[in-house]
Amino acid sequence: MIRSSRKLPSLPYFWSLIDWTLPSLNPYKGKLQRAQNVADLAAIAKKRTPKVVFDYVEGSAVDEVAYDRTRQALARVEINSRVLRDVSDIDTSTKILGKSIDLPICFAPTGYTRLMHHVGEPAVANVAAENNLIYALSTMGTTSPAELAAAVPNARRWFQLYVMKNRSDTLAVIKQAKDAGFEALVLTVDTPVAGLRYRDNRNGLTVPPKIRLSTVLSIARKPIWWLNLFTTGKLEFAAFRGWDKPLSELAALIFDPSTDFDDIKWLRTVWDGPIVIKGIQSVADAKAVAKCGVQGIILSNHGGRQFDRGPVPLEILPEVVDAVGKKVEVYIDGGMMSGLDALSAVALGAKAVFIGRAYLYGAMANGEKGVQQVIDLMRREFINGMSLSGSRTIEEVQKNGAQIRSSFHE
Repeated sequence: MIRSSRKLPSLPYFWSLIDWTLPSLNPYKGKLQRAQNVADLAAIAKKRTPKVVFDYVEGSAVDEVAYDRTRQALARVEINSRVLRDVSDIDTSTKILGKSIDLPICFAPTGYTRLMHHVGEPAVANVAAENNLIYALSTMGTTSPAELAAAVPNARRWFQLYVMKNRSDTLAVIKQAKDAGFEALVLTVDTPVAGLRYRDNRNGLTVPPKIRLSTVLSIARKPIWWLNLFTTGKLEFAAFRGWDKPLSELAALIFDPSTDFDDIKWLRTVWDGPIVIKGIQSVADAKAVAKCGVQGIILSNHGGRQFDRGPVPLEILPEVVDAVGKKVEVYIDGGMMSGLDALSAVALGAKAVFIGRAYLYGAMANGEKGVQQVIDLMRREFINGMSLSGSRTIEEVQKNGAQIRSSFHE
């Protein structure tokens, strides 16, 4: 029997093994430093924000089936891999509307962002600016176009729009975006009426949150969040100053069920810049929209937050790219929670992906630093995936391609 030789313990070696870092008084600092992915940040966010806020970000419509299907589809993507490639130099840059961005991951428009963190939309836009990415501001944002432009003048800013029942209201909002120097208009078309959001209804979500008896316990459990809410100005929709009624009533004002293809043509007469249509869920609609003179489309089912039995955009992505990819740029959103999710969509043909929940988890967990951490984690995963699949550029990612397995067990 072979035995290991024994030596006297080396005190310097033992000393070098000791981690002398003092524990932080901030209970979240260590968890943030140890976070390996967006899911870890989501767990931190859940502990730092009131239930009504976290549920708004995490939740979807009705039975929340559409979002689950989207996540399952992403998990079934198989990226084609090549070996014996020199992957010592990885280039993740690509061009969107003729201008280069450093990573094909952009920030989708999300409403009520100051509800998640008191700085809100400017914090996210600043991360976009610092990383040469794109940020889209929502019509239902808590920062106005002018305020965002003043706070983050160097960011590539797109403005998301709903065609409202009163077209003069639509024109007024468009004018705000135009005057503030926004680059592109993103028309959302998948919400002719508001979806049924049972989680939010049960929680009684309003903006700003109402102070009820049940809120007292929430304040006691999340004092910092509430202190930030009370001390950073009134929380309201920037495009609808003074509105404090339930979200369903606001939605009834904003969403116009009569919106059709003629409205896209009308937008072309009142907006000189690029127009991107968000919410396409079929090849037929992608073809029809491409004929309207727009510059891009975003395949989207609203992250499952409106129609709970709609198609999974990822599953039609390759066919849409084949049909219109030479006429318009094709992007995608919904359920993108990692760099590998983004890489999967790009490998299937998307020019870029838009993230929503992912960066909101980061904002809830640690404000602007949390949003930056989301990008850092997703970039690391994206580059690692490119390297392991033998792709050095976005062009090579798409040349190598990918496919969606019909099941996990095929």
